[in-house]
Amino acid sequence: MNPFESVMLVAIILLGLMVATMMLVGLRLLRRLNGPTGPTGAPLSVIVDDPEVAAERERQRQTLVELQSSVSQAQSALEHERRQVAQAQAEAVAVRAESAAAKAEVATARSEAQRVLDNAHSEADSVLQRAHRTAEEDAEQLRSTAKRTGEREIAMLTATAKEQAAEAERRLQRLDERERLHSDEAERLAERERLNAEEAERLAERDRRITASDAELAKAEMALQIRKLELEEAHEQRRRELERVAGLTAEQAKAELVETIEMQAKREAALLVRDIEADARINGEQRARHIVVDAIQRVASEQTAESVVSVLHLPSDEMKGRIIGREGRNIRAFETVTGVNLIIDDTPEAVLLSCFDPVRREIGRLTLEKLVLDGRIHPHRIEEVHELARLEVERMCLRAAEDALVEVGITDIHDELVSLLGRLRYRTSYGQNVLKHLVETAHVAGIMASELKLDPALIKRSAFLHDIGKALTHEVEGSHAIIGADLARRYGESEEVVHAIEAHHNEVQPQTIEAVLTQASDACSGGRPGARRESLEAYVKRLERIEEIAGSKAGVEKVFAMQAGREVRVMVRPEDVDEIGAAVLARDVAKQIEEELTYPGQIRVTVVRESRATEIAR
Repeated sequence: MNPFESVMLVAIILLGLMVATMMLVGLRLLRRLNGPTGPTGAPLSVIVDDPEVAAERERQRQTLVELQSSVSQAQSALEHERRQVAQAQAEAVAVRAESAAAKAEVATARSEAQRVLDNAHSEADSVLQRAHRTAEEDAEQLRSTAKRTGEREIAMLTATAKEQAAEAERRLQRLDERERLHSDEAERLAERERLNAEEAERLAERDRRITASDAELAKAEMALQIRKLELEEAHEQRRRELERVAGLTAEQAKAELVETIEMQAKREAALLVRDIEADARINGEQRARHIVVDAIQRVASEQTAESVVSVLHLPSDEMKGRIIGREGRNIRAFETVTGVNLIIDDTPEAVLLSCFDPVRREIGRLTLEKLVLDGRIHPHRIEEVHELARLEVERMCLRAAEDALVEVGITDIHDELVSLLGRLRYRTSYGQNVLKHLVETAHVAGIMASELKLDPALIKRSAFLHDIGKALTHEVEGSHAIIGADLARRYGESEEVVHAIEAHHNEVQPQTIEAVLTQASDACSGGRPGARRESLEAYVKRLERIEEIAGSKAGVEKVFAMQAGREVRVMVRPEDVDEIGAAVLARDVAKQIEEELTYPGQIRVTVVRESRATEIAR
């Protein structure tokens, strides 16, 4: 039975149940209408004559009629369904016949397929036999090929193994060498630890000496207090005696007393300062000298200074005429485009380029060099070559700045600051290249910071950027320290870096350790031998001013500026200047030189007081 027949059967059963249900309901209603009676035994239709009952009865009759019509409709629907079931059964018989025919065809197809399959098996056996023969031949060829390839690979592997063995031997030798270096380093570390222990012992001994000195100073202060009281009493007696004997006024006596007390206080203060400075100098100078010398030695920079070349050599003097051009149009166009003055004189095979801006001068020099090599010199060509030279100089500046940043170890910096740093490649200060000076200063500052257990990164950054303002000194008015601080603040540098930049020439008083170390590293880089040069006129004026400052002091007999102005020896008259006065004089001269002069490095002031006693033996 197919699914359609099953569905039709279920529908017929449901319709039959519905018809039976309706017939039962109708019979029940008929029984209710005819069967009920009243309490006297008469039919309910005779007893009840009420209109409402009659209406109810009428409604029940209509309902019965409707039920009968529904039953008739259900019977007709059932008959219709029966006819459809019969039709479906006929169709099912037809389908069964077609299925039997299809089964017969399937049987025929199966027999045909079996025959084809047998033929295919026989052909497959023959093909398989041919494939086996072919596979055996191919396998034989592959075996021979694999044998030859294996022999070649074995040879190659043997050679590779030998090379790897040699490489392993070399690595073993390098490891032995590294172990030897490590052992040497361990010995050096042990020696350094021993030196540190000795240094700690010396420091402990110095602390003990300082404690003893403090006790002695306390005693000396007590003695000074007693002496001061005695002096006050003596001065009071002297004042009264002077007023009585000499008849001086109170104001005059007071002025003389103040002067005397001031001289005495100066002497005592100078003695105290000299003792304190001597004690501090013994330890502080030794430690500072060790840090500075170690930093300078570890930097190991070049001793010769660079200068910007502004002379261009020509292949021949005929090229000068081509550079000048007809009626001077080429040289005028060159000076207008580049902003560089071109000086052509009687110097053989050379021309001079003059410009206050070193970057512009380098662009002009490169432009003229390219024009001379190309040979085509005319106004339009000058403009083209100048643009190419400008781009090339910008690339070289950017590359120089990037190399300097990599060497110093700074990565996070604004692009505008990188561009300005590149311009310092062609800027010099007293013959010293400013960009190399910045790199050297950063290294010295980093070593000092490491020795002092500070943050090397921040101090190196401050030292590296301290002269950034020199890139704009030809364009912006003002000190390069203030200009550099404004640039650093504008492009997001920290306040510590900004303060170190603006304070490295004392335009602003240094307030942080970064600023002080930046000043020290700048002085080390600029003051080392061979770092800078200055003109003869400025050098002579500086020496004269140093001797003039020292010679203007009272009691000075002779002044000698020595070691290229790095040391000043002052000869004083012993009857006018005593031991304490000599120390005060040296300090006053050094302070005035610091305030009035600009110089690289430091200047030592030495006051010489010599007493001679001569007697003749007769």
